[in-house]
Order: sequence, then C-alpha cells, then structure tokens
Amino acid sequence: MTSTLWQPFTLGRIELPHRLALAPMTRNRADADGTPGQLVAEYYGQRASLGLLISEGTQPSDDGQGYLHTPGIYTPAHVEGWRGVADAIHDGGGSLFIQLMHVGRIAHPDNTPHHRQPVAPSAIAPEQDIFTAEGPKQIPTPRELSLEEIQAVIAEFRHAAASAIAAGADGVEIHGANGYLLHQFLSPNANHRTDAYGGSIENRSRIVVEIARALAEEIGSDRVGIRLSPAMPLGGLDEGDTESVRAQYRHLVGELATLNLAYLHVHHVGDDELLRSFREAWPTALLVVRYGRTREQIGDDIEGGLADIAPLGRFALANPDVVARLREGAEFNELDPSTLYSGGAAGYTDYPVLTHA
Repeated sequence: MTSTLWQPFTLGRIELPHRLALAPMTRNRADADGTPGQLVAEYYGQRASLGLLISEGTQPSDDGQGYLHTPGIYTPAHVEGWRGVADAIHDGGGSLFIQLMHVGRIAHPDNTPHHRQPVAPSAIAPEQDIFTAEGPKQIPTPRELSLEEIQAVIAEFRHAAASAIAAGADGVEIHGANGYLLHQFLSPNANHRTDAYGGSIENRSRIVVEIARALAEEIGSDRVGIRLSPAMPLGGLDEGDTESVRAQYRHLVGELATLNLAYLHVHHVGDDELLRSFREAWPTALLVVRYGRTREQIGDDIEGGLADIAPLGRFALANPDVVARLREGAEFNELDPSTLYSGGAAGYTDYPVLTHA
C-alpha cells in the first residue's frame, strides 16, 4: 500500500489517522421502526479503525424510506439508537457521519410507516421492482412534490441533521447520488418540472444547494459532506450525454464549493476529466469510490492527486479489521453476498478478525 494512504488527515472538526474510510452501504438491520439497535452498534464498532465511518443511508422522514429495516434519524427513539452506534465508534477511536438519504420515488407503500404513495420531482415511475416483505413488487408511479412540500423536505433534512448531532454523530453526509431523491431532481428524465426546481441546470440543482446550505446553517458547514454520482444509471435515471453531465455537475459542485462543506464524496463511474475539475473547484476534502478497485488500487486516486480519502465498501463488509489486514498484507475474508440484506448477525457481525499467536 502507498505511504500516503497512512498519513493522518484533518476533515472538518475531526482528525483522521489515515486516508481510509467506511463507505455508506445499506444493510437492512434496523428495527421495524427505523431504530438502530445493539447489533448495528456492534457492526460499526467493529469497524472503528477505519477512522471515518459514513453510515448506511438513513431516512429523514417517513416519506424518505424506501426499503425494509433501514434506519431513520427523525424520532427520539432513532436518536437514542444512533447514540449507541456513535458511542461504539468513538470508543474504538473512530468518527461517525450519518448519511441522510431520502429515496424519493425508489419506494413502495408496503415498506413505509405511513403506506403512502412515493414522492418525487415529477410523477414518473422508475419502471423497476423493489423488494417488499411479500417479495418483489413494481414501484408505483410517484406523486409530484408541490413547492410547499419541497420546502418541507428541506426542513426534514435540517431536522435530521440536528438529530444526528444530538445523537453524538460527528457530522452528516447528504445523499445526492445513486438514483435517490436529490439525484432524481438532477436528472432530466426524472425531473420534468417547469417551476424553480426544474428545467435549467440551475433549477435542477436548486434543492441540493438549498439543503446543503440549510444543513451548514444548522450544524456547521464543517460537519456536512455530500455524495454525488455523476452519470450513475441507477434508479432508472439517465442524465444525458457526457457534455450534459459535465455541465450539470460542474455547475452544482461550483455552487456547493462556496459553502465550504467538510467534503465532497464522489461515487465515480469513469469520467476522470470531470473528476479533475472537481479537484480544482473543491476547497476541502475529496473522497472517491470506484467500482471494481483491486486491493492494490485502493490508494491510486490519492497518489494521483484526485482524492484525499479512499472509502472502502465490500472489502470493509467482510473484514472488520481491514485496516490491519492492509497494513500487514494479510489475506481478506471473502464476502458472502447472500447475507448482505438478510438480517441478523450472519454475514454482518460474524466475519473473523486476524489472530496473532
């Protein structure tokens, strides 16, 4: 592994021991009401050596939930549950950023507390299935958010960020990626609005910038990160050709850069020219995740000057002591994909750690 990977780094208010982090990954282990319990605290606590732990997507409201057993951060019970997670991470020397994820149209009434129709920028279905307790079902056509409801969504994010800090988290990450609500606003094929939140690049970016500004005001800009995934074709989204994507995200990142957030987290799908433009425009830390990296490639973007931190996904799922394994050149455990979302401890907290005689 490269020497730069092991250098300390200051991210907002926290001091990190190295340049690795835990990427946000849905695991579906929260209680039915969205409260993360002791098993969740154990899972994150096991991985505290990663330094910066970005939680799985966590809904800011009933409307924000898409999948079964995903956590929330908007009720007193949620706050108490996350306090246990934060304590476990802090006890292990790590820091926690809770990812705030509103799924928008990627939802089904069977999976939400209020059993209502999903909401979205426009009444356009993603034309795909989602898993429910009764098996896969087609996602219904969502209801278009009114202007007043958009302001309510912004307020929900603000409340969720305040709740995260009350729970002991070190910060929050805004999920503007991977086909969910904010990404839907950015994508022309999911956003057909003709008001201030649709049409032009500036209008499609508006809700993302307004949420980031609201959270910076609420908890401090140095406690707020944001994740983007330019051209990521998840959730039925199509953001257009390369030049359209570049224009959209250069504008958005330029607007967000003025807020001096703690970091920009890019789920990267291959446009290195666009990534370099982010590096030039962004004033603070840049986190980059790429699909399919090998163990040997983990530090490449840091060495190449394109990133400051390399979050780990699947490697960290199967190896709670992945930091030690990388330092020592030890073999990795193999991931069991069948247990990713299965519930319980199997494939969650039972992966073995290194033992030394």
